[in-house]
Amino acid sequence: MASKMWGGRFQGGADTLALQYGASLPFDRRLTIYELTASTAHVQMLGEQGILEEREVAEIVDALGRLGVEYADGRFPKEPAEDIHTAVENYLTKLIGPVAGKLHTARSRNDQAATDLHLYVLDYGTRIGHTIRDLQGALVELAEQHVDTIMPGFTHLQPAQPVSLAHHLLAYFWMMERDAGRLHDCLNRSAQCPLGAAALAGTSFPIDRQAVSDELGFDAPYPNSLDAVSDRDFAVELVSFASICMAHLSRLCEEMIIWSSPQFGFMEIADAYATGSSIMPQKKNPDLCELIRGKTGRVYGDLQGLLTMLKGTPLAYNKDFQEDKEAVFDAVDTLLPALTLMESMLRTATWKPERMREAAELGFPTATDVADHLASRGLPFREAHEIVGKLVRLCIERNCALSEISATELRGFSGYFDADYTAPSVDESLAARTSYGGAAPSAVQAQLEEAKAIVKAAEEAATEPDES
Repeated sequence: MASKMWGGRFQGGADTLALQYGASLPFDRRLTIYELTASTAHVQMLGEQGILEEREVAEIVDALGRLGVEYADGRFPKEPAEDIHTAVENYLTKLIGPVAGKLHTARSRNDQAATDLHLYVLDYGTRIGHTIRDLQGALVELAEQHVDTIMPGFTHLQPAQPVSLAHHLLAYFWMMERDAGRLHDCLNRSAQCPLGAAALAGTSFPIDRQAVSDELGFDAPYPNSLDAVSDRDFAVELVSFASICMAHLSRLCEEMIIWSSPQFGFMEIADAYATGSSIMPQKKNPDLCELIRGKTGRVYGDLQGLLTMLKGTPLAYNKDFQEDKEAVFDAVDTLLPALTLMESMLRTATWKPERMREAAELGFPTATDVADHLASRGLPFREAHEIVGKLVRLCIERNCALSEISATELRGFSGYFDADYTAPSVDESLAARTSYGGAAPSAVQAQLEEAKAIVKAAEEAATEPDES
């Protein structure tokens, strides 16, 4: 392994396996662009503060730029090193000699590592945010097409009351909206700059932390140097958000798996997102949905790993924190494509309204409406519930629907029934649920307008020029 940043105190060589076990370059090389960006801001600040000479700053900045080109071309890092910070300094030393060592003035790998991960979280968190908005857009567009598509609403996966496909899909829109809010809050709290906290206690050099923070696009520097290098709550928060978001995607995937089965037949997933069987030629398996559902547990594991890593670490930095990166990377690598695939699967699926409507008629879905009718006429709801339960039992015995029980026969069960009352159709039941957020087409249309306004505002915000 190439020269280390900390060798002066030690005699003899380190154990080879120990070096390999402790090396983070195999995974923190992904932070190269953030390391170069932060290093450039840091060295420019050192020059502006008179800590380094202009000539030294120019040499280092030029070398960092050349390294960036090599990284973009896939030529860096090639040689082994303890971590990305060491790899960069070793490379600079080869290019410009000992002056490269001055880049490390007034900073430590502790604040470098924290800064790089902050920048990664802000960058990829923003990308995830855009992808969530894309998925929300797909949900809104699909819902607009299916305001009048009646399907069964379920509790305990048993038919409960009629809803529309639009209403069902918009439930996921609002889940995604809360996810977007959680991500937004996480990124706000991640926008503090650790650089300049050095190892743990700050530095005696006259640095300007605010200037570096501004240059890197943070809101402000961390106000406490110990806190800046010793916590990873921002990483925990990102992965916590990712876990909740994956749970929502997993639930939708579970429903698509069920809906695409022949027994339900509500939809068909496009061939591009399904696979076949090696032995059964007729099979079309919803593998992508199953993978998203399965990978949700992986992200939960990332969250548990981060929380466990943090729970017993005294202030300030501990080597345990090297475990932060792989968990964050894995959660991001799992969530981002899952969001994109979910959008694509929704947009390309074939939906089957006729089959949904057939299923909506099953299981006495208007029973609650009948009980509500009795309650609206003054009968206590508990008594109404009992009466309608007996009516349902009668329908099961006769193998008929509630709407087939005549008004006269209903009156035999309770005098609270209107003389001409019969159980409503699923269309009438759905149309009656006009309360705010309800399933009636009129209420769903109002809900759609709210959702469309959110999507439009997000699109407009995404196209606004970046003033920073």
